[in-house]
Amino acid sequence: MNINIVAGAPERYIPDLKEYGEGDFWIGVDRGVYTLLKQGITPTVAFGDFDSVSEKEWDEIIEKVGEVNRVQPEKDETDLELALNWAVGQKPKTITIFGATGGRLDHFMGNLQLLMKNELMETDIAVEIIDVQNRLYLAKPGEHTIYESARLKYISFVPVTGTVEGITLKGFKYPLKNRNISRGSTLCISNELIQSSGTFSFSDGILMVIRSSD
Repeated sequence: MNINIVAGAPERYIPDLKEYGEGDFWIGVDRGVYTLLKQGITPTVAFGDFDSVSEKEWDEIIEKVGEVNRVQPEKDETDLELALNWAVGQKPKTITIFGATGGRLDHFMGNLQLLMKNELMETDIAVEIIDVQNRLYLAKPGEHTIYESARLKYISFVPVTGTVEGITLKGFKYPLKNRNISRGSTLCISNELIQSSGTFSFSDGILMVIRSSD
């Protein structure tokens, strides 16, 4: 099973969702529920305090969505964390998150932190954040293949842990061999593939992989 989650970021940052996950399981989060409905997709489950929708929009959500979990605004988790916790409990193969970037920086930083949850890091679930200009995910030690994309030209590797050890890049414009990089380094920002695919590998730490377009 693949689960797609749509959070409440401004709609200009959210791609055409019909291009993703036909037949997959959709979850709406707060205003992201209404974003899904506007794009012709009815989520199976919804989460949120829904303080960002109008009364008319709320009525439409209640009418069309089968399971709506409305929570109080005063809580320990964000709406997206509640949805992500539920999604992880379903043990899917992948979780793709839309509507998690743009707008408020505190929301964006909090959403990035969610990728580092222990409950996720201890599983093999592939989790990715996508917007109109970027795709990002975390990678664990080992060798990984990355493929050319006509739309997402740039590839950056950002240390999440204090140090990422032994990083090697092959098939890239700026190759590396067995380098250690520390959190705060910009050494691996804005690289590019020079062939149809390349590999990146490292022996210890966690990397955030970001694919971007101008």
